Amino acid sequence: MNRRYVLRRLLLVVPTVLGVVTLTFVLVHAAPGDPAREFAGEGADETQIDAARAYLHLDRPLPEQYAAYLGHLARGDLGTSFSQRLPVRTLIAMRLWPTLLLTGTALALSVAAGLWLGIRSARRPHGGLDAGVNLASLACYAVPAFWLAQLGVLTLALRTGLLPAGGMNDPRAVHTGMAAALDTGRHLLLPALVLAISETALLLRVTRAGLAGERGREYVRAALAKGASEDEVVRRHAVPNTLLPVVTVIGSRVGFLVSGAVLVESVFNWPGLGRLVVDAGRAGDQPVILGMVLLVSAAVVVANLATDLLYAWIDPRVRQR
Repeated sequence: MNRRYVLRRLLLVVPTVLGVVTLTFVLVHAAPGDPAREFAGEGADETQIDAARAYLHLDRPLPEQYAAYLGHLARGDLGTSFSQRLPVRTLIAMRLWPTLLLTGTALALSVAAGLWLGIRSARRPHGGLDAGVNLASLACYAVPAFWLAQLGVLTLALRTGLLPAGGMNDPRAVHTGMAAALDTGRHLLLPALVLAISETALLLRVTRAGLAGERGREYVRAALAKGASEDEVVRRHAVPNTLLPVVTVIGSRVGFLVSGAVLVESVFNWPGLGRLVVDAGRAGDQPVILGMVLLVSAAVVVANLATDLLYAWIDPRVRQR
């Protein structure tokens, strides 16, 4: 792959993340509430609140606070949580694996189901399967994730008992080895399905639209005229030519998966980063909020960078633009 193309994309990462961090820093400090009062605790008098404000360096001018934050950030220090009195890096590391497990599973399910259903639907345009799949995808994409999560808890968990209502493991049992993995998988299934449904609907429609457009191309008709089977033409020729928009959707949905996980994790009591964000927002914990925004923005930027590089691998013409 062209090194100059990769270098150009890498050079865009730093200013993008810096811009997001700067905007978030300003918005967080402009939000209502007094973190020093939260840090001092209930019943604290003004003297104690002023001491907490000085301890947290919140009495300094905003540009000075911003410069100090960037200095700590350059050393890999995300600060200390006002409410939990722990380093933000430690809090994120404690909650990162459950969120990666949830969002990664949801992304894998949505990609597999969306591509398969989109290909199946595009083979018989305007047929019964195509109409049913399109109608179902519209309904699934329109349903909010938090409402679907609550519906899943009421029906599949509380009413039928088929799946657990929340948590990552059964607190009443001590599992090890394969039994622990199966228990985690059982708790993971429902929140991952809820998070994957809208993403599946979007990927399905993008795949179906791309294949429907490719089926009318001359190379498809020529391959069919030469005796190639329809399945072979779709698999070897049409599907690769529809990958660019599909890759775009997958790369752009990383941030939406993380933001959707905040609500889904709250409903299912999943011990991930979503719960950490909710708790930090309630407590006005600025370092945790800034650290989470930095993490999410970095994930989105890296996903977009990976999408650009995958573009160049799929279609070499992209490198010349």
